[in-house]
Amino acid sequence: MRTLAIGLGVAVLALSLGSCATMSQDQCLAGAWGEVGLADGRAGHGEGRLQSHAEACAKVGVVPDEAVYFAAREGGLRSYCVPANGFQVGRQGSSYEGVCPASVEAPFLSAYRDGQVLGAAERAVSDAASRVSSSASRAAELDDKIAAKRRECRDENLAEAERQRACDRIDELRDEREGMIAEWRRAEDDLRWAERELQDVRWRLGSLHAF
Repeated sequence: MRTLAIGLGVAVLALSLGSCATMSQDQCLAGAWGEVGLADGRAGHGEGRLQSHAEACAKVGVVPDEAVYFAAREGGLRSYCVPANGFQVGRQGSSYEGVCPASVEAPFLSAYRDGQVLGAAERAVSDAASRVSSSASRAAELDDKIAAKRRECRDENLAEAERQRACDRIDELRDEREGMIAEWRRAEDDLRWAERELQDVRWRLGSLHAF
């Protein structure tokens, strides 16, 4: 049953609609429901997407053409529900809304899961590399702070109490730097492990998918 409850109830729901509307007023007024359905099918959106469009368009008095929308959406799904796309959808970390027909879902899902494995491995490398960069940057900042406090500690133009505070701060900064260096090394270890894992995943999937 695809018939949607589009009417006064939708108008009421539209009152609470904010910036998350799925369609703009201009898109609603254009009435290109075939184009909208085709795009939603190609994006793998579920049937409930039309309800969201209906809520967005209710504020300008536009009711979706369900027949045109769903016919076009089926065409979009034909390009979505192919293994090559399933692999990319999984790789990107996007969710699957169970929209593919049973006749083609199995190969789509197989490719989708392979894509998830590759995407997770790639993100692990990216996350570890980001941690390495962040730790290195923070360690450099601490080196600069330590150098500055050393200058203050030796600056005879400063009051004795101020110089002492600078000297005391050096030890605190050294401890912080030591902890950051340890984090840097852990991140580098994680990066090496993640890179090896990614290489293994690519080797296993390379004969099955193009990437």
